[in-house]
Amino acid sequence: MAATARADFASDDEVRDILRERIDRAHQSVGIVAISFDSAREKIVTYGQSGSAVDQLDRDTVFEIGSITKVFTALLLTEMVTRGEVALDDPVSKCLPGTVKMPDRNGKQITLLDLATYTSGLPRIPDGIPASGDNPYAAYTVEQLYAFLSSYTLHYDPGTHYEYSNLGFGLLGHALALRAGSSYEDLLVSRVCEPLGLRDTCISLSNSMRERLAQGHASNLKPASNWDIPTLAGAGALRSTANDLVKFVKATCLSGANAPLRSAIDMLLQTRRPTNLPNTEVGLGCFIRTGNKDEIIWKDGGTGGYASFAGFSTTLRSGAIVLSNSINSVNDIGFRLTNPAYTIAQYPPEVAVDPAVLATYQGVYEMSPKFALTIRAEAGRLFVRGTGQPEFELFAEDQNRFFMRFVDAQGTFLRDKDGAVDRLLWHQNGRYAYCPRAH
Repeated sequence: MAATARADFASDDEVRDILRERIDRAHQSVGIVAISFDSAREKIVTYGQSGSAVDQLDRDTVFEIGSITKVFTALLLTEMVTRGEVALDDPVSKCLPGTVKMPDRNGKQITLLDLATYTSGLPRIPDGIPASGDNPYAAYTVEQLYAFLSSYTLHYDPGTHYEYSNLGFGLLGHALALRAGSSYEDLLVSRVCEPLGLRDTCISLSNSMRERLAQGHASNLKPASNWDIPTLAGAGALRSTANDLVKFVKATCLSGANAPLRSAIDMLLQTRRPTNLPNTEVGLGCFIRTGNKDEIIWKDGGTGGYASFAGFSTTLRSGAIVLSNSINSVNDIGFRLTNPAYTIAQYPPEVAVDPAVLATYQGVYEMSPKFALTIRAEAGRLFVRGTGQPEFELFAEDQNRFFMRFVDAQGTFLRDKDGAVDRLLWHQNGRYAYCPRAH
C-alpha cells in the first residue's frame, strides 16, 4: 500500500505550479505550505511569503487552523470517555451549571455525541456574534452563551438533523473543560497534544511560536487581525504548524495498536452519521467523503486571515496538509494532494462590472432570521460576509451573477419591477436560497 501512495504523490514541480498559480495569478494567498505524506515519507513544497517575524515559510511556520480545532475537541471527548469521565450519550446539561437550561425537543436532550457530530439542532452561531468586524468572537462571553442556550428553541430533534455548528463545538469544548475542572486549552494540551508530541499546537503562543506566526490576510490580501475565541474555543481557537498536523493525522490514521490515545482514536474514527451533503458522512468533528474509488477523512478550517486543510485517504493510506496565510480556501489543493484523482478547481472567466453597478448590490440579505449575507463594494470589487464568518471576495461572471473561488457558491442579484435590487439568489452545496434585502 505504501508503494502505491508514493507512486501517486504529485511531483514537487506540479505542486509548486499549483501554488504559484494560486498566489501569483489568482492572488488568493500570500504564502502556502503543502505537505504530502504516508507511513514512510513526507514531502513539503512551499511558495510565497509568511510575513512572520522571522520571515520563514516551512513546516514550522505557525498558522491559525480554525475549524480543524473541532477534530482535536472531538478527540478530547473520546479521550475523556476512555477514562470514564463522560459518556458519548451523556446529556450536555450534565456538564453545565444547574442554572443553564439546555434546549430540548420532544423530550430528547442534546448529548455530547450530538454536539460532536453536528446533529444537536443548535444553529451555526449564537446571537451576539457580530456580522462584521476583525475579531468577531473575541467579546462573546460565557454569560451570553448561557443566556442563548436557555432561550433557544430547537427546530429539530437532537441527533436527527445535520447542521454545521460552531456553537455546538464551542459548547462541547466548554462543557468538557467544566467537567474536568480545567481550561479548554490546558485540558487539550495535557490530554491530546502532549501525548501525541505536538509541541506547537495551542492557543496561547510561546515567544518562539509568535516569531513564527504567519501574517494572516483577508480575501483581498490585506493584512487581517488574528482571531481570539475565548468562550467557543473548542470550535476554532487553535494555532499549529504543518509539522504538528502531519503528526496528528499520522497518529489518528496510521499509528499502531500500542500508540498513544489508541482507544480514543478508534472511537473517533468509528462513529459516523449521515448528512444532507452529497457523498458525505460526518464523524466526530471530521467528515468522510466518498468518490474516485476512495474514502477521504478530512477537515478544513478558516479564520479571518488563514485557511487550512487536513485529509487522509483510507485507500491510498496517504494524506495531505495545506496551510495558507489568507482566508481563501485551499480545499481543492488538499483533496488533489490526498488523492490525485481529484482535480484543482476551475472557474468561469471574470467579467468587468461598473463600480456604480457594484455599489447598488451593497446591503444585508437575510437568509434566515439568524443568518444574513452582508455585501460590500470597494474599489471595483465585491465582497460577502456571512454572519459570524470571515469576508470573501465575489467574482463576476455576468453583470448580476457572481461566484466564490475555491468554494462552490454563487450569488445572483435580482431586481424588483422598478429596477431596484431587492433579493439575492444564493446557491451553495446544491441548494438555492432567496435572501431578501433588509431595509
